[in-house]
Amino acid sequence: MASAVFYSSVQPSIFSRTHIPVPISKDSFEEISHSINCKYYLRSNPCGQKKMVAQVKSALAEATPAPPPAALPRKKLRVLVAGGGIGGLVFALAAKRKGFDVVVFEKDISAIRGEGQYRGPIQIQSNALAALEAVDMEVAEEVMKTGCITGDRINGLVDGVSGDWYVKFDTFTPAAERGLPVTRVISRMTLQQILVHAVGEDIIMNGSNVVDFEDDGNKVTVILEDGQRHEGDLLVGADGIWSKVRTSLFGPKDATYSGYTCYTGIADFVPPDIETVGYRVFLGHKQYFVSSDVGAGKMQWYAFYNEPAGGVDGPEGKKERLLKIFGGWCENVIDLILATDEEAILRRDIYDRTPTFTWGRGRVTLLGDSVHAMQPNMGQGGCMAIEDSYQLAVDLDKAWEQSVKSGTPIDVVSCLKSYEKARRIRVAVIHGMARMAAIMASTYKAYLGVGLGPLSFLTKLKIPHPGRVGGRFFIDLAMPLMLSWVLGGNSSNLEGRMPSCRLSDKANDQLRSWFEDDDALERALGGEWFLLPSGESGLQPICLSKDENKPCIIGSSPHTDLPGISIVISSPKVSKMHARISFKDGAFFLTDLQSEHGTWITDNVGRRVRVSPNFPTRFHPSVVIDFGSEKASFRVKVVSTPPDNAAMNEESKLFQAF
Repeated sequence: MASAVFYSSVQPSIFSRTHIPVPISKDSFEEISHSINCKYYLRSNPCGQKKMVAQVKSALAEATPAPPPAALPRKKLRVLVAGGGIGGLVFALAAKRKGFDVVVFEKDISAIRGEGQYRGPIQIQSNALAALEAVDMEVAEEVMKTGCITGDRINGLVDGVSGDWYVKFDTFTPAAERGLPVTRVISRMTLQQILVHAVGEDIIMNGSNVVDFEDDGNKVTVILEDGQRHEGDLLVGADGIWSKVRTSLFGPKDATYSGYTCYTGIADFVPPDIETVGYRVFLGHKQYFVSSDVGAGKMQWYAFYNEPAGGVDGPEGKKERLLKIFGGWCENVIDLILATDEEAILRRDIYDRTPTFTWGRGRVTLLGDSVHAMQPNMGQGGCMAIEDSYQLAVDLDKAWEQSVKSGTPIDVVSCLKSYEKARRIRVAVIHGMARMAAIMASTYKAYLGVGLGPLSFLTKLKIPHPGRVGGRFFIDLAMPLMLSWVLGGNSSNLEGRMPSCRLSDKANDQLRSWFEDDDALERALGGEWFLLPSGESGLQPICLSKDENKPCIIGSSPHTDLPGISIVISSPKVSKMHARISFKDGAFFLTDLQSEHGTWITDNVGRRVRVSPNFPTRFHPSVVIDFGSEKASFRVKVVSTPPDNAAMNEESKLFQAF
């Protein structure tokens, strides 16, 4: 499933946000690029803080692919790596580029190792992409060409029930101001294949599961599951959250359960705001939902729910359970669940490991999830492993150069301690941020009364919860600083990498207005607007016209003599000429034509108001419009492709239930 975005073929006119490689052979892709230097302007911070407009020189790869890095003289240091996941492979590549003799032990390189299969595509943020550039520019270019850019659009937090924006994140400016690549999402399997090809299959011992090691002070020996033994100068444990190397170092210790189980899936679904929104976190009480564009006409989602570990789903299945858990939430959430096949939904409990100041001992150290497994809420787990890999390779190279200058053997133990010292503070802070993000996402309360049991009736009063108001104020102040440090805080440590960004990473000219104005974001929606029946059966969907000269005339009888499109609704309380729906300046307006029983709009938080006669009233996606009564009720929905009747009926029944 996770590799579904690999080699997908779609029409770029529909999925213009997608970056898809053209398959040339099993191991290579056609690379099309242009050489150009130019300057472009960056958008300012969306949270109201003014920034200097930065001019960043854009650098693109030459049309002819750069030759592979020249091989360095082989350094007499044998590096053993336990684990061929992302962290292990990036470190192996970095060490190889530095000229070290590397061996990677992996139990099954053909599969997505460990829990990766449950997490689908992976987000590679700006800090990790820059580190990957410093490791191997050619590999970084392939990853960025293959991945789907999400950092050049709106990202952020929204209310899970209403779908309204709570806070928007600017991940573009921190990257562009520092000359860093913009965040991408890429299939884990695709990323692993790119790294395996770059590392070389001759370096990877597939089918080799490290279960223990011995360190005699001069050499370290790994012991495989089949009893084989291999000797080296140091061992790097990159074998994930359930690391056997870690267990051998420090003894068995349970990982920490987050309190949340996670359902995840990938849907063949293109939302109408695909051009403007990269990812969203939908906030709720003891549950939250995350969605992200992963390219090739697919959306990845995660559903988090607070319950004890080890739970199993009932006979109704995962999908049905999710529809109950998230019943009453906004259609962005429901659409993704409905669009995902039962077999494509996976479940796992979320664990992490509390940061420690001791990462290794003697000639053995750890990197990535084996030492600092994180909750997925910051999207930094894999990114930290890539940063670890770069830093460890650099420290090994410095230690080797020092040994050559001094004429003494390389001090492996001091080198590993230097690596650990350089990494543990940054990793611990980001680990804490990931835990804090989970708490914030799952304790969000839109109104007083949420989660108060007998006092839940207070939610009907729609009184904003003080925590929601205060939290938004705090996030508006802290988020720009946090993103700047997370995405760009390690860039100064990347030796030999010139700050630069690509023309392909340039954000839309309207990005700033989308940050500041929700109305501008709505007007940028693609797709068609429909009225989907949510009342009596037998009503048909109505496609709204975006032609300003062709309004829709709603009534119980046809009106072919009037300009526009006549829509007939046979319902007792619908007047002969009931209402008009018109389009102007990118928005739709509803006008009641002095109907006998009125026209009503129920907004996305449940407030129902009557439309004033002969006065155009703006309406938005997800609202419900009643013509005369709830028996002639329609929900406003924007879709990229016209809905089929079966899907429409299923969705209408679901929303009626809540």
